Amino acid sequence: MNTYGKNFTLTIFGESHGKCVGVVIDGVPSGIGLKEEDFAHAIERRSSGDLPLLRGGTTARKEEDKPVFLSGILDGKTTGSPVAIIFENNNYVSSDYDQFRQQPRPSHADFSANAKYNGFNDIRGGGQFSGRMTLALVAAGVVAQKSLESKGFSLRIQARIKTIGGDSGPENWDVLIQNAKAEGDSLGGEIECRISGLKAGAGEPFFNSLESAISHLAFSIPGVKGIQFGDFSDCTGQKASLMKGSEYNDPIIDVEGHTSTNHSGGINGGISNGNPVVFTLDIRPAASIAKTQQTFSWTTGKTEKLSIGGRHDACIALRCPVIAESVAAIALADILL
Repeated sequence: MNTYGKNFTLTIFGESHGKCVGVVIDGVPSGIGLKEEDFAHAIERRSSGDLPLLRGGTTARKEEDKPVFLSGILDGKTTGSPVAIIFENNNYVSSDYDQFRQQPRPSHADFSANAKYNGFNDIRGGGQFSGRMTLALVAAGVVAQKSLESKGFSLRIQARIKTIGGDSGPENWDVLIQNAKAEGDSLGGEIECRISGLKAGAGEPFFNSLESAISHLAFSIPGVKGIQFGDFSDCTGQKASLMKGSEYNDPIIDVEGHTSTNHSGGINGGISNGNPVVFTLDIRPAASIAKTQQTFSWTTGKTEKLSIGGRHDACIALRCPVIAESVAAIALADILL
């Protein structure tokens, strides 16, 4: 299904090379000022990434990505009815994807989508499995943050690239990306997101835990293969399973629940504990690469060589910080509103 949430709900729709991609958001408080300019910065970050020097690692496809408001906004204010926003698709070359009807890309959704939809899925640009669909998540994230602000929540949600290709040194990233591109390959990365200002008590135990709400949305980001909660910047373990209890436990130092370390990532028992909520996303390398691979052919019934052309990201992680922030805001809006 393409719908998420109970109190703040969103339904995303469209395909990468269809007429548009869009989102319908319900549960938006009335009276919130919402205009095109409110989306500009987040949309630009999703399109080009946060680091100008690394923009060569993102796709050459560029769209205007101007939000068109279809409902829920009147005279610049939300009305309380569902907010529907679309973004038109114009700059695409669908012929680049014809071959994937016969030769599914290794580790992409071509094969699994064909099985689920009996071959009727839109293969162009990856259809609904394209990274372009994250534009709908980013738009919803903007609305979520403004909704939270309207109800008096003062939260700071900030994500950053933590590593690219396993390297934590930003000075090396451009070289790594350019080398991968020259080889017709791609790189993965890690995105760390930090939520500050969230008081203790948000979330539920068991099935609606704060971790599970964020994780549910995080895995809607194409390329996310793992998530870890916790801030391990003060130690060498970098992973809860590698630590002893005496090393992992966070000593409580005041009545508000602040701790001297934050290995729990601001969450205990599925509920925020007053410390910053910190999570890290593991982003896989893009599947569409020029380097020759092996794949099965539906036409010949044999394994064949595959080399992918067209316009693709060398490192999809570059564009993920704002998307991570967006899913965090959406999860919190659904919990807190």
